[in-house]
Amino acid sequence: MPLDLYDSIRDQRLAALRAEFFPRLPLATGVPLTLELGCGHGHYLNAYAAAHPEEFCVGLDLIADRIARAERKATRARLANLVFVQAEAALFLNALAAAPVSAGVPAPRLRRIFVLFSDPWPKRRHWKHRVLQPALLDTLAALTEAGAALHFRTDHPDYFTFAREVVEQHAAWRLAGAEEAPWPFEHVSVFEERALAGVPQSFTALRSALAPGATV
Repeated sequence: MPLDLYDSIRDQRLAALRAEFFPRLPLATGVPLTLELGCGHGHYLNAYAAAHPEEFCVGLDLIADRIARAERKATRARLANLVFVQAEAALFLNALAAAPVSAGVPAPRLRRIFVLFSDPWPKRRHWKHRVLQPALLDTLAALTEAGAALHFRTDHPDYFTFAREVVEQHAAWRLAGAEEAPWPFEHVSVFEERALAGVPQSFTALRSALAPGATV
């Protein structure tokens, strides 16, 4: 695809996100968001939003049918603090970073991010497709303040090791122990039910306070 055509399509998708989805976010209030990357059918995030009405939650997935099912669950439960959007993670996060800010209103921020049972892409030549990558941590760092939490869970041992190493090597994030940052909420989703044949492993990473002059 020619670069100019790619840029045009990307700009159109960004404009659609801002016009159709951003009005549903409480950006004017400055309330930090809770985000699930790869929300599937929304089982986990619907339960989480119901248990945490003080947080505003956003579920993100690429597949339209999953988003439709997730939204139906939220509608039936009458959850006013939860929305779902069909979009690529990088596109959505870039749109959020570029969201217009009114006078006196802070830039959009994420308080909590969930990455639960994302595709492990087990073959080494496909590792570049894994969700948790240094580039994602860079973007999340720009959208968070110190103390924000990234919660990761997988049933694939190699992916778990890979993800931990990505976090350990990143200046803006640090792994936290279970006592410092216990897992915030348990709810078995469809993806977790399928994964129970393996042994799910989890970690929480906290956004660090970068030293002066440090970069992400």
